[in-house]
Amino acid sequence: MGDRGRPKCLRKVKGVPDVDYFKPRQIPLTELDVVELKVEELEAIRLVDHETMEHEAAAKRMKVSRRTLARELKSARGKVADALLNGKAIEIRGGDYLAKGERMYRCSEDGHQWKQEASTRRPSECPECGSKRIKTKKR
Repeated sequence: MGDRGRPKCLRKVKGVPDVDYFKPRQIPLTELDVVELKVEELEAIRLVDHETMEHEAAAKRMKVSRRTLARELKSARGKVADALLNGKAIEIRGGDYLAKGERMYRCSEDGHQWKQEASTRRPSECPECGSKRIKTKKR
């Protein structure tokens, strides 16, 4: 198994949006370039630009440093500006986040990580290797 590097710190988000795709009107999707906005980038925009939170408070809410929040916000704003100015679609997906009501688990054997609803039972084994050595990741 190769070196995977240091896992990214999970950003805490309110949730995954119901609407996750935006595109310019009257242009077929097949003709559009797509900008991918990560869920945590959208959360940074939501907290700072929509809810008008100060960076310090927004960072605390997402459980990241103020510097990390600033990076997420800069990246998100750049992607949105690119899409609006250049007629691209925006797809909201992926990232390193933990939504409200989710819990993160990590296998001590192979390092596999996965999310699961907090209301479900704790997994008894890793879905990848079957190991019983499962840890709940705190965030």
